[in-house]
Amino acid sequence: MTDMTDDFGPEHPRGRVLVIAGSDSSGGAGIQADIKTVTALGGYAATAITAVTVQSTEGVSAVHPVPADVIQGQIGAVLGDIGADCIKTGMIASAGVLDAVLQAIAEQGGQTIPLIADPVMVAASGARLVDDSALEAMKTRLLPRAALVTPNIPEAEALTGLTISDIDDQRAAGEAMLKQGAGAALVKGGHGEGADVIDILVTRKGVRLFTRPRLKTRHTHGTGCTLASGIAALMAQGLPLDRAVEAAGDYLHEAIRQAPGLGKGSGPVHHGWTVQRSFASAPLREG
Repeated sequence: MTDMTDDFGPEHPRGRVLVIAGSDSSGGAGIQADIKTVTALGGYAATAITAVTVQSTEGVSAVHPVPADVIQGQIGAVLGDIGADCIKTGMIASAGVLDAVLQAIAEQGGQTIPLIADPVMVAASGARLVDDSALEAMKTRLLPRAALVTPNIPEAEALTGLTISDIDDQRAAGEAMLKQGAGAALVKGGHGEGADVIDILVTRKGVRLFTRPRLKTRHTHGTGCTLASGIAALMAQGLPLDRAVEAAGDYLHEAIRQAPGLGKGSGPVHHGWTVQRSFASAPLREG
């Protein structure tokens, strides 16, 4: 098998993940999904919230951007105190917000911290979450900073201008993103066809395919956020890139399979299946 060992991991991993993303009031995606995922996989999650959404499993009805100086303040507070072994970015609604994020990271000396970029553009419900300036900024400023970018097929098409209809196209899109400056690209196959979902990891050392049975379910809200945060949590604990991608993918697949069936639309996955325990019937310990 091709040696996929990377140079992106932290030197002294402690499991700390700074998540820079939007808030999802329904709890299935965004910051809420990120915190659950990092915690369920043994990491420590800190956050910088970029936007507050009014959101349910049926859609996004409002988006309230957080001022850039407040986003920068959150990043500075976390990196200046707790620090981070990995950074994960999600919803970044405009070029101005992206510039503020990258500047704040640089001001705290965080240029060498591995960054996992989930290029969030559209919610599972179909609601658009970024403005026109954000796409070009992702291409020219976010990708060159990312140790790994994790687009689904529509996002990969938007970032590269390519049409993706099969795994060869997924690989070509991944290679194109490497040419755009990304350290590695994971082109996810959830939007594809067939009995299996095939994700393709493209790095400068080779290509690896991850194949899992396609689950027929409407409960896929927040899957992109969950996978990227899972990868970040595992890399922050010292796993090499390809092993983190594989383990996070396995975690997500089971989280989808065990989805609790909540909501009227695209329901959330079960982030906490790794630590599931019911306290409802257990008495509280006294003292």
